[in-house]
Amino acid sequence: MGFREKIMGLRRSTHQWGLVASAVLLAGTFTAYAAVSHSGMLLMDTSSGDNWPAFGRTYGEQHFSPLTQINDETIGRLKLAWYYDLPTGQPVSGPVSVDGVLYTATGYSIVRAFNVQTGKLLWEFDPKAPEAAGAKLRQGWGSRGLAYWNHKIYVGTQDGRLIAIHAKTGKQLWSVLTVDKDDVRFISSAPRVFDGKVIIGHGGADVGSIRGYVTTYDAETGKQLWRFWTVPGNPADGFENKAMEMAAKTWAGEWWKYGGGGTVWNAFSYDAELDQILIGVGNGAPWNHKIRSAGQGDNLFLTSIVALDAKTGEYRWHYQTTPGESWDYNASMDMQIATLNINGQPRKVVMQAPKNGFFYVIDRTTGKLISAEPIVKVNWASKIDLTTGRPVENPGIRYENGDRALMWPGPNGGHNWLPMSFDPRTSIVYIPTLEMPGAYDDRGIDAKTWVRTPGSAVDAAVNINLNADEPGAGEGALLAWDAVHQKQVWRVPNPGFWNGGAMATAGNLVFQGYADGTFNAFASATGKKLWSFDAGAAVIAPPITYQYKGRQYVTVLSGFGSSGALFGEKVARFGWQYREQARRVLTFVLDGKASLPPMVKTALVPIEDAGFVRNDELAGKGAEVYGRRCMVCHGADVMSGGIAPDLRVSLVPQDAEAFNAIVRGGALVPNGMPRFQELTDEQMAGVRHFLRTAARDFAEGKANKWKGVGAAP
Repeated sequence: MGFREKIMGLRRSTHQWGLVASAVLLAGTFTAYAAVSHSGMLLMDTSSGDNWPAFGRTYGEQHFSPLTQINDETIGRLKLAWYYDLPTGQPVSGPVSVDGVLYTATGYSIVRAFNVQTGKLLWEFDPKAPEAAGAKLRQGWGSRGLAYWNHKIYVGTQDGRLIAIHAKTGKQLWSVLTVDKDDVRFISSAPRVFDGKVIIGHGGADVGSIRGYVTTYDAETGKQLWRFWTVPGNPADGFENKAMEMAAKTWAGEWWKYGGGGTVWNAFSYDAELDQILIGVGNGAPWNHKIRSAGQGDNLFLTSIVALDAKTGEYRWHYQTTPGESWDYNASMDMQIATLNINGQPRKVVMQAPKNGFFYVIDRTTGKLISAEPIVKVNWASKIDLTTGRPVENPGIRYENGDRALMWPGPNGGHNWLPMSFDPRTSIVYIPTLEMPGAYDDRGIDAKTWVRTPGSAVDAAVNINLNADEPGAGEGALLAWDAVHQKQVWRVPNPGFWNGGAMATAGNLVFQGYADGTFNAFASATGKKLWSFDAGAAVIAPPITYQYKGRQYVTVLSGFGSSGALFGEKVARFGWQYREQARRVLTFVLDGKASLPPMVKTALVPIEDAGFVRNDELAGKGAEVYGRRCMVCHGADVMSGGIAPDLRVSLVPQDAEAFNAIVRGGALVPNGMPRFQELTDEQMAGVRHFLRTAARDFAEGKANKWKGVGAAP
């Protein structure tokens, strides 16, 4: 048969096969659409609660579940269903659960899938992020969470990759590098998925001269769709859009040489009603406004909530919480979308408790402020002016003339990234609050000559002391706050400063973990503790709840992590040790039958260092190196609280060869210990001597001579 005859034969069968092909194509299109539509329905704030597919469960990040099987009457029957022992690493992460499978991302974005009924490990995916991260590993917070969409799990990595994983098999589907390979940007946040897109930001402004941005990708393919820069670049290069041109008018000096900062390292919320994505923007780079912007201007869009068109990434509106920010008062905390009845009228709002100590209710159609009140001790501003939307600053807070400014809250904030929750039935928000001041000054820092110190873990161009000895410092609480009337409903103090994320449910319960090792449930109306579980390790991670085959489950991860080491004794007081604390996935159900093995908890034991001869001058030089590079993980006063090894009881600093192999040689990079190859022999000798001095002081029961070291980089 010739070519012409073949074509004619195909033509004769076109109608028959066309109908079949059309039906197949239509069925395939419908199936794909139905899968995507199903994923979108799971993320709606009105969804059933059977699944928890995103960091905050839904687009609106409410951290609220409508499930009621576990409630204030049945809570006494809540028992452990199963647990899974995790390896050493950062476990402070929010899991997700869809259709009977639980997914976690712990350590450096190691993703695991479990059967929710049995706890059986289904698969594990390790992106080998520490090995790829290089210097980015120096801000080693690990992964805070992941997201689900259309049979895919999304996770970000320390080296800046965004990865899509097949939810059933654990195989990588695609991976994109969202940052430059050799910059200091890194990812620690949970990705957010909306309308077939996945959005991610990055961190890094505390250590490098970078300019923040967020990027949105096609959730199916990983193709970049749009990018929004959060601060303007060099005017000589032109501006990407009118928003950047507008923002540039609020900056001064040669700000672009410092990058500007504005990283979106944690918070996103999707407003499905208005089809806009809200981003929570971080602090400036460097912190010191005098250096960053010649002490002038509001510096948009730092410390702002910015609304972008979800399809195009175009700017819609912004609200700036702290104009001219100079204290790390970023607005990267979770943002919750809701409709509140205010003065008899329904208002579409977004709510946030950023670091600066106020709670904000903002109109999400316009970005205009509705109300703002302090939720913790605040002394930097007397109020937020509701007419202008701006804070009324108190005198002296900008450490003028080098004077010391004691600020409440300090750089840790009145609320940090561990999420609050919102009960839409009552309009009450449950906020993990923090009370810790910070003292700021810039004595010895010349704005004309200041340059970044390469390799620092924090380089803010300001001297900072956390002032942990101030009365009331180091306290935390779970606060129930009436979002409509801006007033306290109840406040329950917790036993530690670094307190866990909150989750509210329609069972009239609020769940929260404590640094003391307990996981707790409170009556949402009164704050009365109704239930507590001894987890055998700090419980800081945000809990989730979901339902499968008629049974409601609650899951939380145990084990210390995140940036708590910055606070030294305030977190170390609980005695958790890096190598022995029980990092676990804990899952509960009514009438569960599992139990934990006996808890192992031993005291730190001083070590013998017989050949040590104290040299305070050398130790002082080493203290500066430690403060800039080591303190963020190993802790203020060399007290890590279990987040990293406590170097006061480590043999490694006694052995110069072993110390060099780890610190400069990178022997423990796969474990998350960064490499500091640039340190000189003199610096290595100094920091090693400082650590041996701290160990000797510990052995002799003496206070650290350099108390608070590392808090003034």
